[in-house]
Amino acid sequence: MTSAIKPAVGPVLRIAGALALGAGLAWAAPVLAQAAPGAAAPLQAPPAAPTGVVNKGDTAWMMTSTLLVLMMILPGLALFYGGLTRAKNMLSTMTQIGAVACLAMLIWVIYGYSLAFGPDVSSAGLSNVIASLDKAFLRGVTSASQSATFTTGVEIPEYVFICFQMTFAAITVALVLGSVVERMKFSAVMAFAAVWLTIVYFPIAHMVWASSGVFYKAGALDFAGGTVVHINAGVSALVASVMLGKRMGYPHTPMPPHSLTLTGVGTGLLWVGWFGFNAGSALEANGSAGLAMINTFVATASAALAWMLIERARGHKGSALGFCSGIVAGLVAVTPAAGNSGPFGAIVLGAVASVICFFAVSVLKPRMGYDDALDAFGVHGIGGMIGAVGTAIVYAPSLGGPGAADYVMGAKLLVQVEAVVTTIIWSTIGTAIAITIAKVLTGLRVSPEVEAEGLDIGEHGERAYNS
Repeated sequence: MTSAIKPAVGPVLRIAGALALGAGLAWAAPVLAQAAPGAAAPLQAPPAAPTGVVNKGDTAWMMTSTLLVLMMILPGLALFYGGLTRAKNMLSTMTQIGAVACLAMLIWVIYGYSLAFGPDVSSAGLSNVIASLDKAFLRGVTSASQSATFTTGVEIPEYVFICFQMTFAAITVALVLGSVVERMKFSAVMAFAAVWLTIVYFPIAHMVWASSGVFYKAGALDFAGGTVVHINAGVSALVASVMLGKRMGYPHTPMPPHSLTLTGVGTGLLWVGWFGFNAGSALEANGSAGLAMINTFVATASAALAWMLIERARGHKGSALGFCSGIVAGLVAVTPAAGNSGPFGAIVLGAVASVICFFAVSVLKPRMGYDDALDAFGVHGIGGMIGAVGTAIVYAPSLGGPGAADYVMGAKLLVQVEAVVTTIIWSTIGTAIAITIAKVLTGLRVSPEVEAEGLDIGEHGERAYNS
């Protein structure tokens, strides 16, 4: 071993050992822990008081990041999920994703932005969970109103911040649909999405990212959405799939992806778009965005190869589907750590999350018997838990993270676990309510005849392929 390589081995091994402990904590989901006083604030923050100075460079970067996240949804996620379904459900999957994203955008500007990032409610206790409706219908927002970033005080137009966060809400609700494709009514999907955004997504976003939110004040680290997006969507996907029931013939009838080519294209678009998701969450074109950018590269690369290696170790061939799954697992895991880890910490975090997600999909899912059709829980839910807890580990300066010299890992782990467990509980209860309401309003499942024929024809009167 050369002298140039030796110094890097010790930190990497320490990161790997520490992450193994953190992974166990995430998997076990221990009881709520009290946040330690004086915990460090997360790198991402909500808008601060405006200073009147607009930074054109930051504004241009945030507008670009917003469009990158939109590309993650359409066509990225639509192609990724659509390729994994059977051919007879390709268009219905893409249509559901696009439609709920559009619905989320409208709800966001009507009242979602206000509930997540608006002025505090009068009750101090309630303000920890949700904001007021004072900015409903974007009241008071103009082309001259601005949102300040938390580090330097330079500003971006408030409309740009609204649009950026709007794409997060849109993709999160779309991710949930991966568990219920091929059997849920389009009308039920839309009813569910409206209720779920209101009672699940907006409160979690406020608690984690708004300055008055309980986890923001406790110092929870969630740079770009480990809890808000991935645990939230993944746990909700599991609950929705269980309440909806299994697809006809599952698990005895083979249901392979109809086009891994389209899934591969969607995976590439997701990875490119994720740079807007992660690096954009710095809210500035600065060093923190650069750190998030390199971490989004290396964590994802590590996870993609780790998934294929574990396939070989388990006696299978390294597959294209495994490669794509590993990429997404790495992207999910690094999301909360994007600006909260050094590059070598991100590499280990991506690999660890990929291996655990592999076993969640290949072992846990068959043993428990739930029909999470496209593994939204196995990858986003489990990967989000590993990433959220692992962030407290890779944040440590001794492991190459950006934490202060007096950083206390144990205290931060408790805060992260508390945020994870609360998100799991909140998502579970809220999703059960949303599914129940959708069932009352529209019914949940298509008829057996429509499910057998395919939702493309049965729900939309079209076919993806007419040859």
